[in-house]
Amino acid sequence: MLLAFLAVVGGLVLLIWSAEKFIDGAAATSRWLGLSPLLIGMLVIGFGTSAPEMMVSVLAAMQGNPGLAVGNAYGSNIANIGLVLGFVALIAPLAVHSSVIRKEMPLLIGVMLLTGYMLFDGWISRGESIILLLALALFVGYSIVRSRGQQDDPLVDEVSENLDSKRMSRGKSILWTLVGLVLLIVSSRLLVWGAVEIAVNFGVSDLIIGLTVVAVGTSLPELASSISALRRKEHDMVLGNVVGSNLFNSLAVVGLAGVIAPIEAGREVLVRDWSVMMCMTLLMVLFAFSWRGRPRRINRIEGGVLFTLFLAYTGYMISIVVLA
Repeated sequence: MLLAFLAVVGGLVLLIWSAEKFIDGAAATSRWLGLSPLLIGMLVIGFGTSAPEMMVSVLAAMQGNPGLAVGNAYGSNIANIGLVLGFVALIAPLAVHSSVIRKEMPLLIGVMLLTGYMLFDGWISRGESIILLLALALFVGYSIVRSRGQQDDPLVDEVSENLDSKRMSRGKSILWTLVGLVLLIVSSRLLVWGAVEIAVNFGVSDLIIGLTVVAVGTSLPELASSISALRRKEHDMVLGNVVGSNLFNSLAVVGLAGVIAPIEAGREVLVRDWSVMMCMTLLMVLFAFSWRGRPRRINRIEGGVLFTLFLAYTGYMISIVVLA
């Protein structure tokens, strides 16, 4: 048991560090390849912040633990909204200026409703997983088209400033991309093994471990990058990281895991976990959306609501483990 705990802790530490290096390297490489700052912000960084969830979930599905995969994806979505966005808004109110992010929010709600429909029968089949991956391809195509016609969005300036603060040579950016990717795989294998061992020893499902320990751990890169963006007053990047990461988690992470192995999701996933995720997504959109076209601020009270919901959900999930 001690070895499993050490594997989880060590795996999370290495996962967080390697994810940061992978994101920095991939963003810098994308800039060298001529991608626009808006496209880097919408896709590369969003994909990069979901890389830990993707690696963990794919490895979990390959090793016969699809519950850990879906728990990691949905638990991370909850943590991104409650822990990352809620906690950061508690530190300082977040001004939302980017029209790109506001237009992605209805897409996120649509994806949440689609996943809810898929969970209704208690399974996410390979066919449904392929639909999720096709939806991801459509989103990527949509993002590419949008990035060509909207270069004056506030998100462009924030991404450009972020890239300028982490300038790398072409060779160094490629090196950190590859090193980060390899270490992501190694740390994910370590984390999955430790999480499964803990689940077996405590007598709880790998779904519960995925929704709690693994989900929070794989969301820590988003928390770190969001606090860093807050210090630079890059408020749109904070919200953009959360929205983009949740889109990739719901489409790519669950889709890839489901293609590898159909995911059995008990009724509690829809009633408990998806419902909390959907509720928090709607609240995030309500708090961030400008109904009259003016810039909107997610204030400390609204951030506190999201953070409190996250704490309540996590406390309930921990009680399940303790009482198991």
